Amino acid sequence: MKEFDYIILGTGAAGLQLAFRMCRDPFFQNKKVLLIDKEIKKGNDRTWCFWEKGAGEWDDIIHKNWDQISFKSRFLEKKIKLAPYRYKMIRSEEYYKKLWEVISLTSNVSFLQASVTAIRDLENAVEVVANQTSFYASKVFSSIHLNQSEALQNSLHPFLQQHFVGWFVKTEKPVFDKETATFMDFNIPQNGNTRFMYVLPTNEYEALVEYTLFSEKLLEKKVYEKAIEDYLLSKGLKDYEIIEKESGNIPMTSFKFHKKNSKNILYIGTAGGWTKASTGYTFKNVEKKTKHLLEFLKKEEDFLKFQKINIFWYTDLLMLKVLSDDNSYGEQLFSDLFKNNDPQQLFKFLDEETSPLELIKLMTSVNGLRYVKAIFKIFYLKFTLHKKI
Repeated sequence: MKEFDYIILGTGAAGLQLAFRMCRDPFFQNKKVLLIDKEIKKGNDRTWCFWEKGAGEWDDIIHKNWDQISFKSRFLEKKIKLAPYRYKMIRSEEYYKKLWEVISLTSNVSFLQASVTAIRDLENAVEVVANQTSFYASKVFSSIHLNQSEALQNSLHPFLQQHFVGWFVKTEKPVFDKETATFMDFNIPQNGNTRFMYVLPTNEYEALVEYTLFSEKLLEKKVYEKAIEDYLLSKGLKDYEIIEKESGNIPMTSFKFHKKNSKNILYIGTAGGWTKASTGYTFKNVEKKTKHLLEFLKKEEDFLKFQKINIFWYTDLLMLKVLSDDNSYGEQLFSDLFKNNDPQQLFKFLDEETSPLELIKLMTSVNGLRYVKAIFKIFYLKFTLHKKI
């Protein structure tokens, strides 16, 4: 069979979750669905963390959660109670396992391990070429990344990268506070960028220690690992075992990825701009977008109507412009946000649930002059280049 109702390209967080939701929704039980990816993801290659009130959809695979976080910088040091929120961690192995168990038992959904070489919208159908074979579908969802150089070249949309290396370490003595997640620790050399450590203890002996940067350029692998090593040493930790390692690179941009959508092709996940541009948070956005997408498919056929710009796109654009103009400003920016705002308001902002009034209050809690300058720079570029924002 080479003809399907839907083809999903990529089985990462977004593609797999979309297929999972289709499998559990009676509306799609007679729809033929094909998933294509060059590999079957099944190990711990990702760690996702997110804020959530009370019980949630993924609680059965939560690896660890915390009721308290710690923030540290030269300007602020505090522990923050999260109630009524909790900070939750999911390891990708459990996520993949949960979703694949449902997908693999659904008779109308199939999987092809292959590399995609072409996608063509033929107006009445979409052609997908994989392993030198053409497959056809009414609609295609693609999480295959678009060329990032296009976002880099668009000066109206500042482009940073959230890049990181993390070590899961195990110590011989109980040294970690298992009740507190270190959300950001800026007490490390900044070197002209926004750099911080992220420490997520799963018990008193084990923790994920992650070196994270918001910057334009990536570093050599040895630089990340030396930073983690130095950080652990500064905490008096010499004897530890590295159980696992992970690394990643998340684009931080307000580039309008959804403009690449066509009537029958929808880009999803990071490739569709589902990552929150100012923070790199993706998991909760994927949950919301996939739920919304299923409801959309029951009523609409034109993917050009699916995604629209909202007020959070503009606030993310401003934050990115401020950070790209002065990449060392991140420590002060996040310190001001945590110092001058109720934690619950920050969590609502991360989840894009703040009201316009709450959003204005949050944005004015930091150095407003920098934002005013950013606005003028953006509009200057707009009129100079004759482009829409």
